[in-house]
Amino acid sequence: SGLSREPRSRAVEQVHLRCTRGSLEWVYPARALRVLLEPNVASAQHTTLCIKPARDFQGASVYLERAGQLHLLLGEAEGARPRHVSCFSAHTPQGVALFLQASPQRDISRRTASFQYELLSNQSAAGPDFQKMALVEAMCRPCDNVELLMAICSSDFVVKGSIRNVSHDSENHMSQVDVSVQKVYRQKNRIFQQEEGSGEWRGPIRTLLQCKVKKGGGDFLFTGNEHFGEAWLGCAPRFKDFMLVYQAARERGANPCEF
Repeated sequence: SGLSREPRSRAVEQVHLRCTRGSLEWVYPARALRVLLEPNVASAQHTTLCIKPARDFQGASVYLERAGQLHLLLGEAEGARPRHVSCFSAHTPQGVALFLQASPQRDISRRTASFQYELLSNQSAAGPDFQKMALVEAMCRPCDNVELLMAICSSDFVVKGSIRNVSHDSENHMSQVDVSVQKVYRQKNRIFQQEEGSGEWRGPIRTLLQCKVKKGGGDFLFTGNEHFGEAWLGCAPRFKDFMLVYQAARERGANPCEF
């Protein structure tokens, strides 16, 4: 909270965050805040930063600090624009630094500069800036057999189900696939839940608009990863096709994990 600061202090407060993903909420922003993202993952090169501001973000501007220069990520002047995810390259072995500059205000009304963040490794990146918003599990191409077998081992969610509906959001370049779930093999958080009335398991999965996802019949195996509390589509073969690939790999002893 900016109210906890000495009123006449001009010092920039520093905050060290050790997680590869998390959130920050700065209430009553005052003066400036420097946020150092220093994940305790010695073996990983986290070179891409993604942030998702809260819907009511206000009271400050957010900059990425790179080679002693500040690059604007999010300005308060953006007002009530849709708050989508933005990703930026951040090449530094010492961690990533964000600089939050409080906006001048004439009253003491509550303002909150709040956002979620994720640090992604360069192996995840489809391009240097993800086209400044794309979350890369959606590659708009079918997975090959090796990728498919790895997806069931390493994905944040693995579910069997069918497509109920597909909706498109052209403004934010996203599509949403509403899935009717028959079986949840794994999920990191409770994105796929059982409805109280019908008892049916359902959940939404996001992907990029450019992937041109359409509603198709039959059962699929949906895999992918979570970003900012949302499921993003990775490999999604027809279930019968996946089982053929998996059984063949298992007979050869080439399956990387048991399904």
